[in-house]
Amino acid sequence: MNAPELTEDERLGLYLRRTATGAEWWRVSIADRPQTWRLEHGVQDGEVKGAVDIDLVVDAENLRAKLKKWHREGFVFEARDAGSTADAKQRVSFMPELQRATSAAAQQRANSVASAVQTVRIGHVDVPCGVPGPLVPRVNPAYLFSERFNDIVEDIVENKRVMLIGHTGAGKTSLIEQVAARAQHGVVRSNMNGQTTVGDFVGFWTVKGGATLWVDGVLPTAMREGLWLIVDEIDFAEPSILAALTAVLEPHGRLTLKEKGNEVVAPHPAFRLFATANAVGAMSQFRHLYQGANLMNEAFLDRWRVYLLDYLSPAEEADVLVRTLAPHMTPALAATLAAIAADCRAAFAREDLSSAFSTRRLLDWAELMLRTGDPERAAGPAIYAKVSPEDAALIRGIIRHHIAPAG
Repeated sequence: MNAPELTEDERLGLYLRRTATGAEWWRVSIADRPQTWRLEHGVQDGEVKGAVDIDLVVDAENLRAKLKKWHREGFVFEARDAGSTADAKQRVSFMPELQRATSAAAQQRANSVASAVQTVRIGHVDVPCGVPGPLVPRVNPAYLFSERFNDIVEDIVENKRVMLIGHTGAGKTSLIEQVAARAQHGVVRSNMNGQTTVGDFVGFWTVKGGATLWVDGVLPTAMREGLWLIVDEIDFAEPSILAALTAVLEPHGRLTLKEKGNEVVAPHPAFRLFATANAVGAMSQFRHLYQGANLMNEAFLDRWRVYLLDYLSPAEEADVLVRTLAPHMTPALAATLAAIAADCRAAFAREDLSSAFSTRRLLDWAELMLRTGDPERAAGPAIYAKVSPEDAALIRGIIRHHIAPAG
């Protein structure tokens, strides 16, 4: 009689064959990799169960062959392995359960956003709109919202603290500004360039007209007025500034102005907090390229959602060039320029170049090139004058590799 076809759950457990002195057994359980099973073999002497002497992992086809072989050899299914069966059911049900939970969470977010007066669609996310004002950035109609930005935009809607890390010129700040531009939210930036003090950031007392006045720093101003605050290059910030930020990073976090009699600043519902960094977390390996960047402990980083932003792909960057400089920038020209930018960034990553090559720099060069008709002449003010002579020579070589000099 043939061995019956068994379901995945039914395969799990102990298979036993009686011998003159005891028994021989095989145990089937779930292995670590999907669609694989662990087979253990041992010999039982009387009532004493021996150690495992064979331990292997097989796929479904090999397991079926083993079951048929054991059936022919007289092994009988003895006991269900309850733990392994539970593990199997849990593994099989996890993704459908996650999909149901994700769908329910998405519906809840949609219902929450639907209560807003007005929303704008960015990527696949509905973002509540703010109030037009002088601090709202200008919309760049050619800006490309990549699919990879959708999670970041959802975090903005959910008021998560978002930190964007990546090389200089990867578009970290512009992403936040272009979301704000479309959703009509005012943005203020505070650059941690070594000149920003805790007074500039939190506030300070000053004397004006014989009276002592308190002046809010950029953080309490943004919190009170519902602005979006971008702390640029946070890995260069003073410890006192990071300490002031820590309390605000907590859910519904508030700022206590100790210098102002412990006044508590509660955040406006529209307030959002962002940070950018070059040498944090996954970018720590490049800290030597960003002299002066500070180490950040995991406790501080765990208060943020940290996203690594790489440069646009050559295809995406070519698309941006065409959209920005239409109708004169053709796809063929754009593809070549995007390839040059990609090679320059690869040289930067290898540390052959000491300066990065941003999309902004590429657009500036392309725009000037369309005006002058000469790539080398346009590269003078757009590229070469901004870098060292050594970098300029290497970039010139990369350009000439892709574009033959004018005869």
